[in-house]
Amino acid sequence: MTVKLAILDDYQAVALKIADWTPVIDAGVDITVFNDTIQDEDALVTRLEPFTILCIMRERTPFSESLLRRLPNLKLLVTTGMRNFAVNIEAATSLGITVVGTQVLAWSTTEHIWALILGIARNIVPDATRTATPDVSVPWQTGRLATGLYGKTIGLIGLGRLGVSVAKIAKAFGMRVTAWSQNLTAEKAAEVGVEFAGSKEELLRDSDFVSLHVVLSPRSVDLISEAELKLMKKTAFLINTSRGPIVNEKALVAALRDGTIAGAALDVYDVEPLSPNNELRTLGDRVLLTPHTAYVTDDTYKTFFEETVEDIVEWLAGEPVRVIN
Repeated sequence: MTVKLAILDDYQAVALKIADWTPVIDAGVDITVFNDTIQDEDALVTRLEPFTILCIMRERTPFSESLLRRLPNLKLLVTTGMRNFAVNIEAATSLGITVVGTQVLAWSTTEHIWALILGIARNIVPDATRTATPDVSVPWQTGRLATGLYGKTIGLIGLGRLGVSVAKIAKAFGMRVTAWSQNLTAEKAAEVGVEFAGSKEELLRDSDFVSLHVVLSPRSVDLISEAELKLMKKTAFLINTSRGPIVNEKALVAALRDGTIAGAALDVYDVEPLSPNNELRTLGDRVLLTPHTAYVTDDTYKTFFEETVEDIVEWLAGEPVRVIN
């Protein structure tokens, strides 16, 4: 019997191009690719019910216990990365579904964070768009000045591997770096040459740029909300490449509208893809928005999909690798 495999949420239609899927096809597996995301569970069940193997991209499609129970043919779930909080691993395991993952290349996210910081600080997108416009009535330059980085303070909420890599580049720009998280200590911060902010509130008051590097969990939801935004400088920028719900979206929109902070650069949102009528789309050059592509590079995708192929082949041989428990 033919094994059916679906690749989900391949927005850029690259999964079959960037890796060699011949070993999977030669094993008698039939591959279907979906380029969109379905939010409705009933519709998702109708789409996915025939498949034995599902290849998923990070948190684009959540797999709750309810959904997993409605997919009786599912036996293997391959996620990019070795951690996916949108998958109920415990439920999958109890249902006999093997969950496996791939490596993640962290530096691609670091590069994107700095693209966002420089982009929002130096007005890159509005300036580039205006310069490329042939309309002679459009001004060559505007009264909005770029914000320099040298001598400014960047506050990192979270100082794991990603936060540390951001801190190293910040120092190259001549920035002061502070950090805070619920588990961070002054000793741990000192080990990587970063100042420890005594509290979240202290970090927010002192920083010219605030960049988030914590995982989404019940205690990190709304970690930045109205009260926190009001602590920030009016000239400060918020950068979020972690997860959308860490920042209260309504509070952020309000803060940007009334000038509580100068701007925000975001790669993640409460609901993805971002809806056409989301208010963040109405804030002009006060925001820099990218479509959750901080980790999306040619090298990252090559690793993701080559290891996805390897995961499938090994599972078919009865020897699964990179199993997530």
